[in-house]
Parts: sequence; structure tokens; C-alpha cells
Amino acid sequence: MSAILLIPAVAGCGSDGDDEPKNVSAKTAALGTITPGVIKVAVQPYAPYTSVQGDKIVGLDGDILAYAAKKLGLEVKPQVTDFAGMLAGVQSRRVDITIGGVAWSADRQKQGLFTDPPYYSPPAMAVRSGKTYKTVDDLKGLQLGTVEGYVWVKSIQAVPDAKLHAYPDANGVFDDLGAGRVDVGFLDPLIIIAAQKERPELKIDTQYMTPPTAAQVKAKPAYEYFQPYQTGFYLPKKATKLEKAISAQIDAMYENGELEKLVKKYGGDPEQFLKPSADIATARRGVDRPQDWTPPSIAR
Repeated sequence: MSAILLIPAVAGCGSDGDDEPKNVSAKTAALGTITPGVIKVAVQPYAPYTSVQGDKIVGLDGDILAYAAKKLGLEVKPQVTDFAGMLAGVQSRRVDITIGGVAWSADRQKQGLFTDPPYYSPPAMAVRSGKTYKTVDDLKGLQLGTVEGYVWVKSIQAVPDAKLHAYPDANGVFDDLGAGRVDVGFLDPLIIIAAQKERPELKIDTQYMTPPTAAQVKAKPAYEYFQPYQTGFYLPKKATKLEKAISAQIDAMYENGELEKLVKKYGGDPEQFLKPSADIATARRGVDRPQDWTPPSIAR
């Protein structure tokens, strides 16, 4: 997900005494959330990454945050919005955090803080059954779809003679893919895997692109997001203590096997989701991480 949209879509939320849990520990209060003991989370309906059932966020990102929040003594309170509202809510500090397949980018980190990656997202393509596309060159001249604001918008625009189709949500991509109006849809992989199961009438497959070479990315920097990308939980610039605390919990989940269990729960392959590619570290070193930063990984 990419291009920063600053459309305010999250309702304002100040510190409300009625929302504050009783007996908040000093350690939890020191995390600096808007309301002590509560972590206010902006999400969009984006199963199986995020969806809200009652007052609970479910899905891969929801489960990861719930694990971290429990360890930190925080009560999770979701606010449902759209992708633009998720980013805007963080950047204006109307919420404490947003989650749900949010891609790290140099532009976004200028306006907010990213945790360490809870997982990495391989370059997945939704294609009509019987069609095969492997490389960027295979995409030339095709009808390519994604969701407005996602990282792939810029990548698609850089493909020679390809036409971008940008939709408000993933359903639009799948609808036009099934109808033959789009050749390839770029979406987060678990979304495509779930759609194959839930909408078999579309007759779509999941394929993984062979990432463009370093030379191709150098020639066309927008191709960067046709490579595996790192996700992150996104927080306001001033939320440094909360970011560090959640990053520490994420790192621990790589070590204790919790992330492998959750990725498998939602149909993902831990070998693809939990092992960083070589360029992940270099993207963030000296930007929002130290020069010696090593991205978290399951055992290689």
C-alpha cells in the first residue's frame, strides 16, 4: 500500500476518562498512548489482515497486535475507516496506531513511525486461470489493477504501455479481473488466497512475480514495489516509546514461533512471509533505523 493520501476520515478522539481502564500500571501509562492503558487503532475492513468483529480486531495483523498489546497491558480499541483515513489518523495523532499490510516507505516514515516488520509481503499477482505472468516485462501493454493509494500504483504507472486501473477496494479489482477487464491485479497475497477460496466463480489464481533486478529498479525506481516489501505498524511521530515497545514484542514473536503459527493460520508460507530479502535492511538503514540494523527473521 502506498502513495500517502491525507483525507481525514477518522473521527477525532481525545483522552476520555470513561475510556481509561482501571488500575493502569505506571509502565503501561509510560507508553504514552492517547488514553493511558488503551491503544486506539485505525483499521479498514481488509480480511484476512484486519476486520472488526464486535469490539475486536481479527486477522493476521489484528492477532499480532493483540498479542503485543496483551504483553504491554494495553486494551485494544478499533476505529474503522478507509486506507486514507488510517494514514491520516496516525499523522494527525487522532489514533495511536494503524495496522493492516501497511508498506514501509521513505515518504511515509517522514510523517510517522514504523515498527519493525511484523512480516514481509512477497509480490503477489491475481491472474485469470490459465494465464501466466512471471516478470515485469510480461506486464507490458496489459490492463493492471490495484487499490487507490497502494504502493503498486506507481509501479504500474512505470510499466511500458500498461494501463492502470485503480479501485476503492480489492473487490473492484477482483470483479474486473473476473470479467476480463483487467489482466493482473496487484494485492496483498493473503487477500488473493482468500478470494480464490471465497469466490471460485471468478476463476483466478495466485502467482508470485520474479522480482525485477537491481539494474531494472535503478533504471525505474518505481519498480521497487514489484519486489518483496516490508510491512509495519504505523504510529505518530511522537510515539517513540510505544513504537519501541511494540517492535520489541514483534521481534520476540519471530523468536518464539508465534509469528510462524499466525502466518500459517491465515494460509501464508512462513518461508515467504518471515524471511527478509537482501534489500530490506538497506532501505531503512540510516533512514529510520541504525546503520547496523538487522531485520527480524525466523531461523534461516
